[in-house]
Amino acid sequence: MAEYKLAVTTGNMKHAGTMDRIYATLFGTEGQSEQTELDNSGIDFKSGSTRTYTLNTTMSLGKLLLLKLEKDPFLCFPKDEWYCSKIVATTPEGDVILFPCYQWISRGEIVELRGGKAMKAFEEEHPLLTEHREKELRLKKSFYTWEVVDEKIPHKSHFKDASEIPAELRFSLSRTEEVTYKKRMAGVELKFKGLLGNNKQWKTFEDMKKILSSKKTAISGYVAEHWKEDDFFGFQYLNSTNPNVIKRCSELPPNFPVTEEMVKPFLEEGSSLKNEMKKGNIFIRDQKIMDGIPTRIYNGESLHVTTGFCLFYMNPENKLRPIAIQLQQQPSEQNPIFLPSDSETDWLLAKLFLKSTDVMEYQAVHHLLNTHFLGEVFTVATLRCLPMIHPLYKLLMPHFRYTVHINTEGRKILLNPNGPLSMSSLGYEGLMEVMRRSLSEMTYSSLCLPENITARGLESVPNFYYRDDGLKLWRIINSFVTGMVEHYYPSDNDVCRDTEVQEWISEIFTRAFIGNKHSGFPASLNTGEELINFLTMVIFTVSAQHAAVNNGQFDYHSWMPNGSLLLRKPPPTTKGQSTMENVFEALPNVEETASFAAMIWLLSESYTDVVFLGEYPDERFDEVAAKQTIKEFQADLSFLSEDITHRNSQLEVPYTYLDPNQIENSTSI
Repeated sequence: MAEYKLAVTTGNMKHAGTMDRIYATLFGTEGQSEQTELDNSGIDFKSGSTRTYTLNTTMSLGKLLLLKLEKDPFLCFPKDEWYCSKIVATTPEGDVILFPCYQWISRGEIVELRGGKAMKAFEEEHPLLTEHREKELRLKKSFYTWEVVDEKIPHKSHFKDASEIPAELRFSLSRTEEVTYKKRMAGVELKFKGLLGNNKQWKTFEDMKKILSSKKTAISGYVAEHWKEDDFFGFQYLNSTNPNVIKRCSELPPNFPVTEEMVKPFLEEGSSLKNEMKKGNIFIRDQKIMDGIPTRIYNGESLHVTTGFCLFYMNPENKLRPIAIQLQQQPSEQNPIFLPSDSETDWLLAKLFLKSTDVMEYQAVHHLLNTHFLGEVFTVATLRCLPMIHPLYKLLMPHFRYTVHINTEGRKILLNPNGPLSMSSLGYEGLMEVMRRSLSEMTYSSLCLPENITARGLESVPNFYYRDDGLKLWRIINSFVTGMVEHYYPSDNDVCRDTEVQEWISEIFTRAFIGNKHSGFPASLNTGEELINFLTMVIFTVSAQHAAVNNGQFDYHSWMPNGSLLLRKPPPTTKGQSTMENVFEALPNVEETASFAAMIWLLSESYTDVVFLGEYPDERFDEVAAKQTIKEFQADLSFLSEDITHRNSQLEVPYTYLDPNQIENSTSI
């Protein structure tokens, strides 16, 4: 007799255990075992437990290839699902083999698990494993299919509702309960305060602060007090939720006719705009992507968005300040250039309208499109093209946790006709057009942070914490990916030979970037370096970049005047005629403000089942080298977190969003 030991681990989440019967069958190079029930005394498959079972065979099965699990009812117990985390098999010869599972198994379902080293298709040596691999991919491609909502934006998964998504890709029960509770409590609080259903116009900023009274953070409180200040306005273009839109300006656009006389009072004494440009101290925000986009109809009239420019100056105190704003692309008498020396309300309205358009683009492009929607394509392509035994499947899947779920639900909640984003000045169609335009102009380098920073000329801008922390994170992730790729792909030829990876990158090129050959996105991968760069971009995008654009939403946008998705009146076309009454007329009414606040609360919440960057609670790799690379990654992230914490302790407004201890491993909220 030959004796095999199977250490079976049940997940520790709610209701992961089962009372059903579980059967196991082993397949090896020398034959297969009989189907054996895994049955010890007591309760076998409790949540969070590991129990060891013995499986006997008449002789050794040789090298283990597959482990088959089956789940059948026990007596009259109600139907349930079992979450099997992993099974570790010990052979009669003393070999210890990890069989990762990490999926829910239903009654009557048969699951076949691969164990041992991560394998690429061309490395398979046994016909049974080749057949299993091909069968797995056929099934996944038939199940995970693409849906094209719009030919000019990234394609999506075919799921219409979260209930259709496989259980292992859905929110955990605990997160579902927390989300439901927090939605309900946000609604109750806003209703209790008399904010929902209230169509009145705000009268004072003090009244608005009532929304923040119970959920205020240190930064949201700071924003409410300092949002009018030019220093803080400029600071946000570097370290708030959207640090990706300004660039160094060495020459003014011809349609932004700022003169030396206009801005001389706001520059260093004795200097000039021309000299400051040469020094690299002038920066610009150009909103031309918004030009010509139809806006939402509101109370029978079209709303307005700005499509203009903002010129910034980095002064000798290293503070970035706006020094000129033009609200539309084409200069005219009805499109003046606003200056800090204009009346308080003229200048405030100019900043208010410019920032409103920026927030709409930020939500549509830099948040939804560039992290959520691209992340969903990365996820679905991985599920379709890479089998579970593939090294890149093992590497990437922890970074795709909950992404399909949050996107499926997010589209229904945020982008439905009455959803918060559809209530913006652009409305649903306008936001979609912004995404179409952005994707058509998107380049590979724009998603690679080092190249992005260089292209925008921001390498030496002081107090740019997003850049500082982001570049360090990029290097750490790149080093981690390099270790993994060099272990599994010793040569460039190994990359070229991996047909599954080539299909994977081809699907991403077609489905995310719509086959745009001018974008620079690869349609194939020919070297290890190309694979490393692309994987670094993917992991950075769905973890760090998402954290950078998502995690500060409550801090910076719960105070609605600091960046409103909706402005109800047109921007000013003349100077010297505005009052504070015009500001309140433009801002959303009480109920609209409450709706936006509720969205921001939910998008900025944290949950108890969060998995932070570098944490890999699922044990998918069985190789010592891969496990060591993960440990080194975690150590590098820990050192960076300590450095950021120390730096932040000395800042009036700390930048925490790229602290590894604040970055979720995936786009899951």
